[in-house]
Amino acid sequence: MKSHANLWPRITSFENLYEAFRRARKGKRCRADVAAFEFDLESNLLTLQRELLTETYRPGGYRNFVVREPTERTISAAPFRDRVVHHALCRVIEPLFDRVFVPHSFANRTGKGTHRAMDRCRSLIGRYRYVLKADVSKFFPSVDHEILYALLVKRVRDAPASRLMRLILDSGAGVLADEYRMTWFPGDTLLGPLGRARGIPIGNLTSQFWANVYLHELDRFVVGSLGRDAYVRYVDDFLVFGDDKSKLHELRCRIEEFLATLRLTLHPRKTRVFPVTAGVPFLGFVHYRRHVRLKRDGVKRFVRRMRRYQRAFAEGGLPVPRLTASIQSWIAHASYGHTFRLRAALLSRCAFSPGP
Repeated sequence: MKSHANLWPRITSFENLYEAFRRARKGKRCRADVAAFEFDLESNLLTLQRELLTETYRPGGYRNFVVREPTERTISAAPFRDRVVHHALCRVIEPLFDRVFVPHSFANRTGKGTHRAMDRCRSLIGRYRYVLKADVSKFFPSVDHEILYALLVKRVRDAPASRLMRLILDSGAGVLADEYRMTWFPGDTLLGPLGRARGIPIGNLTSQFWANVYLHELDRFVVGSLGRDAYVRYVDDFLVFGDDKSKLHELRCRIEEFLATLRLTLHPRKTRVFPVTAGVPFLGFVHYRRHVRLKRDGVKRFVRRMRRYQRAFAEGGLPVPRLTASIQSWIAHASYGHTFRLRAALLSRCAFSPGP
């Protein structure tokens, strides 16, 4: 694997920090912390640059909150100035990794995304009889810091950049500790796992990138060592297709053994082998050979959200632009599947009346 040095001048350049600010600000200009940073932008960027160059930069604390859709998750939001640093780092080092990632992974990559992942899924459904659908259990809370850092520095041979990555990595240690269930792997001593730092915050730009670095090892194993090209992965959710059901069960065992080397496990309930004719649940839809349906729980979430919006609108607490944007976003998402009648039926029930 080719490694890269002399990255620090590019990471800490004022031009890179300014572009990182622009990217971190996107879609968040109305937030108080973003406005405060932008109010004295040049001074704040120069201060950040000086702290990076002198290696006196220290990340701030995370603000944690819980979202319950589509599943309950703890989101950790870093201070805005830290997000600028995350963008500055990723702008330089992410392309170095992305060029060696296999084309079978689709999350958080330029030119990829959910729709292309679903297109890939449907093309494979048309060619194979069975699928192994798998999900890594508690992936973000389980990421082992020492393993991840070793994977990062294999490619980044720049000492200050490596120290910054370690600093950001350490700042997220423990933020998801409550979500991790202690697991022992082959070779562990009784107390060994207790002393290992693990977990990367959901919500960090660096975490999205690092997830791909970490699970690229799985991609290499499935595509390279196992020789399975009929494979698609989106974050920690992946599919392997084949015509031999027993072979897919065997592959599951081999993948479980490999994931143990990354200190990861498969979700026991969400990992199974079944015929593609039963429909393949993937990224919010159920995929068949000739059509795509929206998953039932996604429909239920939309109905519940519209009921909340109807109450909020009646009470005068929901602006029309926000309501319109939310409905249009859902329509755009649902339109990927064969959902015209479903959308018409649901939207016909969405009557919004202002309160007295």
